[in-house]
Amino acid sequence: MYKIIRVSLTFLLCVLFAFIFESCSSRPRNSGDITVIRSQAESWLDTGNREAGKGNFQNALTILTETRRYAILADDPSLIVRTRLSRGNVLYSLGFADEAFAEWTEAVTEANRFGDIELLAVSRIYLARGNLVSGRSQAQSIYDEVTHESANLRNSGAFIAFSWQVRGLALRSLSRWSEAEEAFKRSLDIHEKGRYLENASYDWFSIASIRSLSGNIQGALEALESSINIDRRIENSWGLAASYRAMGDVYQRAGRRQEAIAAYTRARAIYTAMGNDHEAAEIDKRIDN
Repeated sequence: MYKIIRVSLTFLLCVLFAFIFESCSSRPRNSGDITVIRSQAESWLDTGNREAGKGNFQNALTILTETRRYAILADDPSLIVRTRLSRGNVLYSLGFADEAFAEWTEAVTEANRFGDIELLAVSRIYLARGNLVSGRSQAQSIYDEVTHESANLRNSGAFIAFSWQVRGLALRSLSRWSEAEEAFKRSLDIHEKGRYLENASYDWFSIASIRSLSGNIQGALEALESSINIDRRIENSWGLAASYRAMGDVYQRAGRRQEAIAAYTRARAIYTAMGNDHEAAEIDKRIDN
């Protein structure tokens, strides 16, 4: 069994707020300054999300923390919400669960105050996913909640795909294998059409997990090959290492020890090249056992 959370979503751009006091030194001098600030904030948010998707969580946190500072200085509710959602993902990946939940909860509060129905829905889905993967809520209640909130997602394909991913995770926890795979295939279809390749790789990775848990070893291996092919294409080393490690787990579960060691060795080489000694050590434990 394996479960790795990689999340990499594209967020909307919103207008920054300028102080009206003439004496304030941070007040933009002209509309051109506002455009520069907006462009910088958008770039940081996009870069932070990409870094997180590649497993560079500490870099992502640094970038997103600066993005949050700009959002707060501008008093831009939409940008604040999106940045909090991303920071929550990164903090959770780094093992700071309490801080992550604080960010997601604040995102829900801010979105509710802002009055954007779609943004509020996706914020609640983020929080629901956190409750699911941390075991704070039951899978069925999460599935029902996300299905309900998804009715308010109308404008963003990325948000709709994300809701299918969370429903797929809940269905996997409920051992409803075929429904779980179908949910991720709905997400995959959106990501492939939109050319969101990093997210499509995660969809295949999750489908592999579902198939492995249901006993479909060959199907799991084929799904992991699809994930690996995408990550190799986009040069996502983190994704490649995770998929090779998962492939080792699948082979190990099937009693195919030599193939498992080969997959683990490939994963270890990538983690070592990345300078990720912690993950390399985890692979060593699998090989030794």
